Amino acid sequence: MQKIKSLMTRQGLKSPQESMTDLSPVESARIPSKHITTDSYIPCLTDLCKALWEVMLSYHRTMQWHEEHDKEEVKPATDGSSTSGSDEPIFDRSYVKKKLQHGLTRIWQDVQLKVKAYLLGTDMSSFKYDDFIFVLDIISRLMQVGEEFCGSRSEVLQESIKKQSVNYFKNYHRTRLEELRMFLENETWELCPVKSNFSIAQLHEFKFMGQSRSPSVSPSKQATSLVQADTTLFEQYLQGGNPFEMQIDSKEDETDDVLGSNGYESDELEKSVYQDYDSDSDVPEELKRDYVDEQTGDIPVKSVSRDTLRSRKKSDYSLNKLNAPILTNTTLNVIRLVGKYMQMMNILRPIAFDVIHCMSQLFDYYLYAVYTFFGRNDMYESSGLGLISSRLRTTLNRIQESLIDMEAAAETGSSHGASEERKEKVPSPHLSQLVVLTDGGTLYGLAERVVATESLVFLAEQFDFLQSHLDTVIPAAKKPFLQQFYSQTVSTASELRKPIYWIVAAKAIEYEQMLFLMAGVKWDIKEIMSQHNVYVDVLLKEFEQFHKRLGDVSRLVRIPLPVSNVLWEQCIRLANRTLVEGYANVKKCSNEGRALMQLDFQQFLMKLEKLTDIRPIPDKEFVETYIKAYYLTENDMEQFIKNHREYSMKQLTNLVNVCLGSHINKKARQKLLAAIDDIDRPKR
Repeated sequence: MQKIKSLMTRQGLKSPQESMTDLSPVESARIPSKHITTDSYIPCLTDLCKALWEVMLSYHRTMQWHEEHDKEEVKPATDGSSTSGSDEPIFDRSYVKKKLQHGLTRIWQDVQLKVKAYLLGTDMSSFKYDDFIFVLDIISRLMQVGEEFCGSRSEVLQESIKKQSVNYFKNYHRTRLEELRMFLENETWELCPVKSNFSIAQLHEFKFMGQSRSPSVSPSKQATSLVQADTTLFEQYLQGGNPFEMQIDSKEDETDDVLGSNGYESDELEKSVYQDYDSDSDVPEELKRDYVDEQTGDIPVKSVSRDTLRSRKKSDYSLNKLNAPILTNTTLNVIRLVGKYMQMMNILRPIAFDVIHCMSQLFDYYLYAVYTFFGRNDMYESSGLGLISSRLRTTLNRIQESLIDMEAAAETGSSHGASEERKEKVPSPHLSQLVVLTDGGTLYGLAERVVATESLVFLAEQFDFLQSHLDTVIPAAKKPFLQQFYSQTVSTASELRKPIYWIVAAKAIEYEQMLFLMAGVKWDIKEIMSQHNVYVDVLLKEFEQFHKRLGDVSRLVRIPLPVSNVLWEQCIRLANRTLVEGYANVKKCSNEGRALMQLDFQQFLMKLEKLTDIRPIPDKEFVETYIKAYYLTENDMEQFIKNHREYSMKQLTNLVNVCLGSHINKKARQKLLAAIDDIDRPKR
């Protein structure tokens, strides 16, 4: 050891022990945490790591010197110029090498313990996000130093920073959820205008995904040269400098330009498109000006030919806008928050599952809020349309049980004494009073419903985009959670369209008026009629008015094709079910009366097909099958009852009663009614 010291003295180096005793920042790690303020925490940590780096660099230089010196002494020996006592220098060199190698692990362990004491001596849960990320960067860089210094996985540092990260992130996430609730309760669901080519990759929170870097490199230091990436830190800083002289980049690097105009092309172009549509001769004159088109690709509207515009169908309500994504300011905030979560996860893999679980809660809460605001309705069950799938219902129930604090709404006083379980939950959000969903002139807040629902669908698409990245960082044992989240929650976002837009469809058409008008029609006529009934014209007029209102709403927000299709489909389904209900209210009906029903329905279909491109017409067979069932014989009628459970007990009973006396006797009637009762009994 004396020889080692003398060699180090000649090189002007201090021994590791001497360096450690001179290291005042190391001693500062023992100072009680009350002396370390939030503002001084990062500078002190940086100084501590700088000093520790100097110790390790000094030791690294010592080992490097010995390697080079050994090579110089070996050369003369191999030349045979000196043979006496050659075994002793070889033994000394081997002894020194072993001692130095042993010291690597011991020094690194001491470094870890010093930094651990500093890390765990302060509660960082109240740190700003950027400051905490910077701490993670420093420790991650230090762990890289440890790996290069002695091949250590730095378990002590990993466990220490994991404890702080879990504690910090738990507090951070709880605060973000409360902020999200506040955003949602103040959201007026107006369109946030972004560029048509908007992508989350354009947001600075996701810049790290486009960089090829080691997890130890700070998000603020992603522009590392390829030369540096191929060399170790000890090689980069051997002659000077320090890997912990890290500067936070200017905020200018974090700005992004994603906002666009309101999404409309020029008024002149818009007018030319409408004038083009006026050539549709089979459309009512008052509706022509409301026909619009939707661009489903990225090609600018100006490049679309006039023939293409003429061929656009009536359910298309894009109003000549570029297909900019539909999202709100709240959606954008959630996306940015997801980016921040992923930054933290990317730097510290041990808490990857905790982060992903919290990311899933952000999506869960957004989905639950949209459903609560716009989709919750007690009329679903009676509609018989299967608006909420069992999967979606299960998802909503799971979110409510695991994330929503249902007791908060019932409390009038303070929430002191809340259980730990409740502290992990968030109260159910309330829709802003500025959002009006009861005005028929706006189709019951259709613009707000479109923005809310389609922003959720857009958010789901962004989660889909991130799935492969999340799959690479989540622990293998937790992958089933991620798969379940995507298959049972993210994929259900588009399913919310049915219940939300059904509320609009249920109110947009005066279905009750149809029943009233149908009740006044005489169906037991004796001759074939050539003219359809008035209620058909009234119903078609309702659909024309609905079409016009859709055009009005599309001036406020683009109505994507899937949305207009859902709206039209549900309106038509409800209309057809209303027709069947009206036919089921008939007390007396002749063969000629049934023929009149068919005439009425065919007239309705013919005119309706000119208003929409939905094919086939939804529930068309539902009406036609019911009308034709009037002509069935007793045996066929019994089989019909067993096979067609889509009709209500009342509708089937009325069918049997109306047929009584024409081709079904009283005995057959009793038998058929008993069959209906048997089918209905299991539901009771």
